[in-house]
Amino acid sequence: MKNIFTNKRIFDASPAASGGFVWYIQRDKVVTVQSPATVANMVCGFDVLGFAVEAPYDIMRIQFSNQPGITIINEDDFQLPVEPEKNVAGAALLALLAEVPIPDIGLEIRIRKQIKPGSGVGSSAASAAGAVVAANYLLNEPFSKSDLVRFAMNGEKLASGVKHADNIAPCIYGGVTLIRSIFPLDIVSIPAPELYVTIVHPQIEVRTSDARSILKQNVLLKDAIKQWGNIAGLVAGLLQSDYALIGRSLEDVLIEPVRCILIPGFHEVKERARAVGALGGGISGSGPSIFMLSTQRNIAESVAQEMKAIFARIELAHHTYVTSINPAGIRVIES
Repeated sequence: MKNIFTNKRIFDASPAASGGFVWYIQRDKVVTVQSPATVANMVCGFDVLGFAVEAPYDIMRIQFSNQPGITIINEDDFQLPVEPEKNVAGAALLALLAEVPIPDIGLEIRIRKQIKPGSGVGSSAASAAGAVVAANYLLNEPFSKSDLVRFAMNGEKLASGVKHADNIAPCIYGGVTLIRSIFPLDIVSIPAPELYVTIVHPQIEVRTSDARSILKQNVLLKDAIKQWGNIAGLVAGLLQSDYALIGRSLEDVLIEPVRCILIPGFHEVKERARAVGALGGGISGSGPSIFMLSTQRNIAESVAQEMKAIFARIELAHHTYVTSINPAGIRVIES
């Protein structure tokens, strides 16, 4: 954390101090953030790789409240819980406030979700990460990005039962991130070439907790070795802007063969996307969304058309997005 100090009269006259750091509350401050969708795993990097995209995203507005505790106001139709301990944004904020040495602090957060829960593109991460980034900004940024990931992981635990960061980290850091370790938390930002992303979201729900429950707990050594090679190849391909290596490395021999049975049309989407020029792709997070990476927007648009044709033929409602990797992550759009 860093020291925060100001003598502006609009701040409380009696700051709470802890560990040599001085805290002030600017009661009339309001912050609005745009919190992006994310693609976790990147095919072979289960729980360790992820990237943020430019669209879709959630809009979150946070301000201080005269009422102690956290007040959540949903401005969408998803009917998510408003009790802080039952809402992923609330769980993340509770973890953050536990380290703020100001008694009886009150926060009001308004959430307008555009990332459908259960879509596989980091809906819970967008809420949890967006809440703590906005709160941190409201508090004049005492916490580091690593701290914010740590807080937001409490939201992911509420959603899936596991503290994973492969959606949270890219949401906060932007771009592509590698989660080298959770305990202790060790996040590595990976420079990536310009890549376009096509996402199709079949209108079915795959709960992260359910998608985890069907995974094998033991794997063959030969499969693990192949997976490690693909992860290393993908990271090297991103760092070297080697598109051919990226394409060869977008292969999952451990998770995808199990989870793909939950997603209608999955294999055909991958086959047709590659046929029109995509580098490759796979399940986004725990699904049901499928993502494909392309080097050019026109290829990404062609991939979207193939996806639409496949799901139209099997009469499954769906949404598609043609977007790109978001290098910034969560953005403050009003303060």
